[in-house]
Amino acid sequence: MIDTTFSPTPPRKRRLAALALLAFAHLIISLDYTIVFVALPSIRTALGFTPQTLQWVVSAYVVPYGGLLLLGGRACDLYGRRRMLVAGFALFGLASLAGGLAAGPGLLLAARAVQGVGAALLFPATLSLITVNFAEGHERHFALSVWAGVGGSGMALGALAGGLLTEAFGWSAVFLVNVPLVVAGALAALFVIAPDLVRTARRDVDAAGALAGTLGMTLLVYVLVRGPEHGWGAAPILAAGLAAVLLLAGFVAIERRVRDPLLPPSLFAAPGLAPGLAVILLFSATFGSLLYFLTLYFQSVLHFPVWQAGLAYVPLYCVIIVMSSLGGRVAGRLGPRHGLLIGLASGGVGMLLTAWAMAGASGYAGLLPGLFLYSAGMGMTFTIMFATATMGVPAHRQGVASGAASTCQQLGSAVGIALLVPLSERWTDRAVALAAVHGTAALGVVAMIAIVVLLVRPRQAARHAVRLDVEMHK
Repeated sequence: MIDTTFSPTPPRKRRLAALALLAFAHLIISLDYTIVFVALPSIRTALGFTPQTLQWVVSAYVVPYGGLLLLGGRACDLYGRRRMLVAGFALFGLASLAGGLAAGPGLLLAARAVQGVGAALLFPATLSLITVNFAEGHERHFALSVWAGVGGSGMALGALAGGLLTEAFGWSAVFLVNVPLVVAGALAALFVIAPDLVRTARRDVDAAGALAGTLGMTLLVYVLVRGPEHGWGAAPILAAGLAAVLLLAGFVAIERRVRDPLLPPSLFAAPGLAPGLAVILLFSATFGSLLYFLTLYFQSVLHFPVWQAGLAYVPLYCVIIVMSSLGGRVAGRLGPRHGLLIGLASGGVGMLLTAWAMAGASGYAGLLPGLFLYSAGMGMTFTIMFATATMGVPAHRQGVASGAASTCQQLGSAVGIALLVPLSERWTDRAVALAAVHGTAALGVVAMIAIVVLLVRPRQAARHAVRLDVEMHK
């Protein structure tokens, strides 16, 4: 077994090199999320997908990614964060190579599913390595701001690179481009990430909890992703939803009884975890989902071609990157509670201004004031909400806490799309419909502000972390 609990803190230069690598890994995950979108029409033509099955090029990645994040986070705690980081790179790279060489729909979908498994190891490994190597407070806020900013740039780069690569080299290039990136990342990890220490004490693996939790989460993500298309009353959706509820209920019961659970109920005693997870869930359902509807506005109202819609995002992602960095500084000076409130208030006002502009079918310039405020709030909140979720969590639980946080992020995105897509179809006027979506999302921001005001207590979280670390050393 591997001991990831009491590893000595690496020197500052090595930690900064590790931070650069972890931000690079986040870049790869974010890049892959958007780079495929632009290539979908070419993939459909080349491999013979139908309009109904083409969506699975996205879903085949999202479903295992969202369903396995919690297990991936726990694996980091049990078997070593560097080991899971390298394994995630390897799976992601091999799957990308297979996807780029796929000659039919089945092979491509299988490759996308394995990519999702690799991402489910990579994401919690990067986040937990940051939280264990950078102390709570200014250091961690700085590290998370770099990590979040680089990840945000990956989404913008993906939209641009997808169009350029597909135009120049064909659809397979959007997968093959990952291969040299992950090879470089895996090799760098062996040099800049400290080896996982051997653990002498034996740890039980919660096999029953892992099976129930993973299957339950995977089915839940499947229902949320496919429900809007198939209809919530469709037999496959109802059956999968019922199975998800039963499995997740069984998971909760198992976690209360086993000696070494996958997701220890005691973990939620950390004061920052529950409110942090709630904010991450709502943030992804609102801020994250609106990017999809903004694309619809660009294409269906402003009639931008694909390449112009991609370029339209560049100023917004620049704001996100800058504010991700500034968010870490604000949280370091004022605390995560005040930083979250500033970010959420800015984003909420931006959503309302954008909704007002969309209702009048404004052009791109008319949208920018609201979109800049929305992007600023998005960048600042993204950094601080992950720092909040890990407040008070001891080092030996950071992996599973990171897995829970990233699971909420994926669930939130699926929930947001599932709830807001039907709302966007209630009006025949596309501009009015998309304005209503943005106005409704602002209500979620109000809920997040209430959660932060009532539940986020940084000082209490710090005292809790110190107490748990002392108990672990006894």
